[in-house]
Amino acid sequence: MPSDSRRAVDFESASDLIDVFLTQAARFKDQPLLRRKVDGKYLPVSWRSVQREALALANALLDQGIEPGDRVALISENRPEWFIADLAILMAGAVVVPCYVTNTVADHLHVLDDSGSKAMVVSTPKLAKRALEAAAQARVTPWAIAIEDPHLHQHTGIDVVAWDALVTRHADRPRPPTLAAIEPDDLATIIYTSGTGGAPKGVMLSHRNILHNCRGAYTVLKRIGLGREVFLSFLPLSHSYEHTAGMHFPISIGAEIWFAEGIDRLAVNMVEARPTIMTAVPRLYETMRTRVLRGLESQSEGKRKLFQRALDLGLKTYHTPEQMTLGERIMNSVLGLLVRKKVAKRFGGRLKAMVSGGGPLNVDVGLFFHALGVPILQGYGQTESSPVISCNIPGQVRMHTVGPPLRDTAVRIAEDGEILVKGDLVMKGYWNNDKATRETVDAEGWLHTGDVGLIDEHGCIQITDRKKDIIVNSGGDNVSPQRVEGLLCLEPEIGQAMVYGDRRPHLVGLLVPDEDWLRSWSAQAGKDGGLADLAEDPDLRKAMAEAVGRVNGKLGQIEKVRKFMIAPEPFTVDNDQMTPTMKVRRHILKAVYGPRLEGLYGG
Repeated sequence: MPSDSRRAVDFESASDLIDVFLTQAARFKDQPLLRRKVDGKYLPVSWRSVQREALALANALLDQGIEPGDRVALISENRPEWFIADLAILMAGAVVVPCYVTNTVADHLHVLDDSGSKAMVVSTPKLAKRALEAAAQARVTPWAIAIEDPHLHQHTGIDVVAWDALVTRHADRPRPPTLAAIEPDDLATIIYTSGTGGAPKGVMLSHRNILHNCRGAYTVLKRIGLGREVFLSFLPLSHSYEHTAGMHFPISIGAEIWFAEGIDRLAVNMVEARPTIMTAVPRLYETMRTRVLRGLESQSEGKRKLFQRALDLGLKTYHTPEQMTLGERIMNSVLGLLVRKKVAKRFGGRLKAMVSGGGPLNVDVGLFFHALGVPILQGYGQTESSPVISCNIPGQVRMHTVGPPLRDTAVRIAEDGEILVKGDLVMKGYWNNDKATRETVDAEGWLHTGDVGLIDEHGCIQITDRKKDIIVNSGGDNVSPQRVEGLLCLEPEIGQAMVYGDRRPHLVGLLVPDEDWLRSWSAQAGKDGGLADLAEDPDLRKAMAEAVGRVNGKLGQIEKVRKFMIAPEPFTVDNDQMTPTMKVRRHILKAVYGPRLEGLYGG
């Protein structure tokens, strides 16, 4: 794709998110902004179409009584209507309250009650059922806009209006007066944290907060030669990471966004969309690495040797490029065609950058893809910082770090090692929770991230652990659980892991076998049943113990996992043991498995 940096807005003059969108829509008109799969084919939705529908919906919201500053809940999977609803709510001067599609009725009720949402947008009948049940119990009863027919069989007490009817009724109306009244510091969204450590809190982000992130991301990525970029959206837009990096940032650079059909179709959709930029979480890279290596097992010995040679030389170009001989440089170029080009096709073939965020990326996983020519840029952030704080720079990747801070972002390390952040990216605070706000953002405006780390000689941030996740054993030693868990999950037998041992003499582990490995092992071992049936099987324990033993050989004495148990089910979003961005919910796992983990210390 030819470079065309003129597609980006002028970030210095952009005042708010709607100003950015309307500026871009006026430039690109009938060019595609979004693509969705319909009857097996990706169909485009133009900038003009999104603008027309968003303005109509904004007028509808105002006519239905929504006033500037009111909160509107948005409950939908990733789809064009998500974009349109988000923009329409902002156009009305209101505040977007995204909700995870995995929310239970109780989760929705917490968000509705805490935010005081006066209206809600719901998509499918399945999502509408839970949302409307929560709405009926809420302190403030919201009315609802249904993107699809919710198929209500009884009156819920909630006024439900059809999306299409509202848009049709308010089409071709004058632009709402609220557009001119939007200020940079107006509240744009309240995003509820995914709750890795307790009840979700509503993070208040302004237009200025999110624009700071967009400008910073542009400064980083313009080095790759930004043109007419294509994003593949699959992380939930209800999460701050995708909300900023997968919606507002692509809008700001005039990109095109394709919606993936789901994680199970992601590999297929990558080939269809051929994205140039993607945002993903570490778990995706771990899974892809496992699949690449597993696929290699069925290849000929010659192909396996070529792959290993490509990996070895790729790693050498990263660690000691100055030591590459002329022969190695020539061979490395040849292997780029024989091996790396084939790997690149798995990702569509034209990736410029895959940004990893939402959790720590294992260095070995990052280097694996880097050596194979997949350009991974590890970043760092949290919802409270809109969310990106730092990101590796193309051509200057330091894989063991999360890169330097974004433009106009101040970072310093507190005496106890905590990373502190200051700048226009820092949230306005937690909704209805001044106490938590004061505990997180100090009087001087420094955001206390809860992460522990350092800044290296190159100005890059290196994360060593979560402050609250650090395990302090009974001997007073500090242990990083994420480091140990990351190494465990690199073994082919282990799909998921959590280590445990605060104030205990050593670590124990909670393990979930890799699904594909377990299927293959069961067939070879002549075992019947699923994970729930095999969790206590002594032969499975022996096989898993071998994997744990290999990892222990790489760990210091205080990091070794002395005993472990096998969970009878995977950690998933549905059972509340993972966040929507695939991070372990330690407090939930401890509540479920705590007594059994404690039992591993007996005898």
